[in-house]
Amino acid sequence: MEEIGIVIVGGGIAGLATSLALHRKGIKSVVLERAEKVRSEGAGIGTLTNGWRALDQLGVSDRLRLTSNLIHKARTMLIEDGKKKREFVLNIKDEARCIRRNDLVEALADALPDGTIRFNSQIVSIQEDETTSFPIVHLSNGNTIKAKVLIGCDGANSVVSDYLRLGPKKAFACRAVRGFTNYPNGHGFPQELLRMKIGNVLVGRLPLNDNQVFWFVVHMQDSHHNIKDQESIANVTLKWVDKLSEDWKEMVKRCNVESLTLTHLRYRSPWEIMFGKFRRGTVTVAGDAMHVMGPFLGQGGSAALEDSVVLARCLARKMGPDHGDLLKDCSVKSIVEAIDEYVNERRMRLVGLSTQTYLTGRSLQTQSMVVRLMFIVLLVLLFGRDQIRHTKYDCGRL
Repeated sequence: MEEIGIVIVGGGIAGLATSLALHRKGIKSVVLERAEKVRSEGAGIGTLTNGWRALDQLGVSDRLRLTSNLIHKARTMLIEDGKKKREFVLNIKDEARCIRRNDLVEALADALPDGTIRFNSQIVSIQEDETTSFPIVHLSNGNTIKAKVLIGCDGANSVVSDYLRLGPKKAFACRAVRGFTNYPNGHGFPQELLRMKIGNVLVGRLPLNDNQVFWFVVHMQDSHHNIKDQESIANVTLKWVDKLSEDWKEMVKRCNVESLTLTHLRYRSPWEIMFGKFRRGTVTVAGDAMHVMGPFLGQGGSAALEDSVVLARCLARKMGPDHGDLLKDCSVKSIVEAIDEYVNERRMRLVGLSTQTYLTGRSLQTQSMVVRLMFIVLLVLLFGRDQIRHTKYDCGRL
């Protein structure tokens, strides 16, 4: 049985960011990734001020700014009977950009020491060592690893969150398609986030740069398609945008079909985040494994980056860089205290994000004006008139 100090399950944004944050603090970790290489699926990630603060701490922000333009405005329009019923405009004063998920994952992976990521490492089960209380991880290839610390960053279908006995994620009654469209001669769109709600369809467009646009289409009542291949995703998306203007249809027609992803939107409810037990022994979670949420605030990726900074800071505070790769002199008590500090620091921040995301999603999903008004009133009561206050959050220094 191999012994490792810190094992991170999942080589996505949360896992790589957590490993990099620990590396910046002089603490070694190993990332177990089930794929053969760094996963590049997924489209764009709207990254707001709070996310860029975390990226600054991780040391990869300057590289990512080179490939993404600033977003200056956010507009949301409600269209009924072909006419603009209501429009909300928000001028963005702080930093907001859309970045390619590929660019982010590659920047994080490139900053890690060689050998940190172990590919083809599929975790199948976890058990607790009866003598030491440390977790033992069983892999599909038959290998077994004993870890002093186990961090689950393995997404919404997390094996580690199951080990923590967290409840199953809930599903919105909608599916989302995300993709990229390239315009070799320039797209001509303003540098703004544009969202439009037309019937049961929510569409959004967000330029990355002068030639590439990230877009999404969410069907609020369509949860029945079980589509896997890219061409079928493109066809169902064209069906969803059939009532939109020609520029939206053309954007979908001209898209990079290989970039398309179709997902059934899921979330962990605010009350589960409020009362959930995110530590069992020396095991915890981060990213979607901890707080998967809908895309309605655009904070899922940034929240995962915040997790990584806070978790590494809390672990380093208790461990420091002097315990070696196996953390031999680090007691269970100090690890538990560090994880509890992390969970306590993140809990209310995540409760706020998940609540605002949930209410925003429900307000967009409902067809009833009365119910929509009720959700809007709740949003104002809970979060005030400054509905983007969540972007001003600072996760602090590493």
